[in-house]
Amino acid sequence: MSFWNSLKNNVSSLSSNLQTQVSKFKNNDFANASMAVCALIAAADGSIDPAEKQKTAGFIMSSDVLKVFNASELKQKFDGYCQKLEADIDFGRVEVIQAISKLRGKPDQARAVIQVGVIIGGADGHFDELERKALREACNAVGISPSEFDL
Repeated sequence: MSFWNSLKNNVSSLSSNLQTQVSKFKNNDFANASMAVCALIAAADGSIDPAEKQKTAGFIMSSDVLKVFNASELKQKFDGYCQKLEADIDFGRVEVIQAISKLRGKPDQARAVIQVGVIIGGADGHFDELERKALREACNAVGISPSEFDL
């Protein structure tokens, strides 16, 4: 069974497992990388749609997976990364990837961040090729094969 079929069939199990993992990774680099990957997915098509940004912020604020962090601090981080991407998509992308790459050498945390990205990308029921490409870039930044996530 492919990763995506498995994800569809086991979303609640994945979220529960991810929630357990995230509680072990309560640190600033993980929080930054999580919000950076959320912003990267939001900007996957080259711009950030206000409705998509609002939906992603809503997920961040209400997510059981991320509840170990202060939700308003996470939203500030997400908004900051979005602002950087909106100001200059190329330089913003560099900053976002740098934040994600701080988890290189921490494979458990890196995988958890990629899983957060997968959940964000699939939250609207449609995980398009641009979102997959953004997650492949995030995988490369942390040294994890995108094929591990069927990307």
